[in-house]
Amino acid sequence: MAGPYFKNGLIGAAGLLAADQLSKWWILNIFNLPEKGSVEILPFFSLSMVWNYGISMGIPLGDSLGKWGIIVLTAVISVWVTKWLHDTPKKIEGWGLAMILGGAIGNIIDRFIHGAVVDFLHFHYAGYNFYVFNVADSAITIGVALLLIDGLRGGEKGPKNASKAGEGSASHEGESS
Repeated sequence: MAGPYFKNGLIGAAGLLAADQLSKWWILNIFNLPEKGSVEILPFFSLSMVWNYGISMGIPLGDSLGKWGIIVLTAVISVWVTKWLHDTPKKIEGWGLAMILGGAIGNIIDRFIHGAVVDFLHFHYAGYNFYVFNVADSAITIGVALLLIDGLRGGEKGPKNASKAGEGSASHEGESS
């Protein structure tokens, strides 16, 4: 049986996927960023066209895995994240997994259609340039942060305190006899 956040998680992932794909379609077909290259929007933010053939932050894993290797790897991870989302009873974990899933599928679609991921959000300041990224990358990053926050929180249900919770309940049983 599916966990309580599976259905809403899939809806959230689908919404993120739609936002990601619509933003990329607009950048490529309406704004025509590939012809413009880079357009300054604010002194610290530009729309800059980058085709990412690697994986996260341009790590050149694509050179050894190739387009299809990255697609298969990302698809396997997406299936695993979907199973985890199906089973989770935790709200924050569910939303984090939904964000990762929506973003991963968005980037898989790019690789199928374009052979690379469409990146275009570019923050920079005083000569420092942050990686160029997209909506899917943002969702994945926020999703991972939510998983980290959820995993680091205290509480009886967290994996960090699972053995402590079991020990505490056993000692409380002994004390109440």
